Amino acid sequence: QVRLVESGGGLVQTGGSLRLSCAGSGSRFSTYAMGWSRQVPGKQRELVASITTGGHTTYDDSVKGRFTISRDNAKNLVYLQMNSLKPEDTAVYYCAVLEVGVSSWGQGTQVTVSS
Repeated sequence: QVRLVESGGGLVQTGGSLRLSCAGSGSRFSTYAMGWSRQVPGKQRELVASITTGGHTTYDDSVKGRFTISRDNAKNLVYLQMNSLKPEDTAVYYCAVLEVGVSSWGQGTQVTVSS
């Protein structure tokens, strides 16, 4: 099991930016594909961005062109740069290991975008 610690959330106005960080534990962190997902109360968690060990990225259409996922394998960190934020981006954001058979957990970080 991989312990993850998300940070960087907060309150921002529409059009603003935030950068989320995810710190991971363990020596194998750099070998995992990673992702950022988000969840609002009453809805399922949705994956919004992912990155492979080699740096290939994918994005949900709802964030494409506005969010950028990146990683620093030397520091066991994954980032999510969020620009042009919209009220519908309001959610708790979680990072996760995207590898079959590897579980991960973190407390998430709240992002609130005011209109």
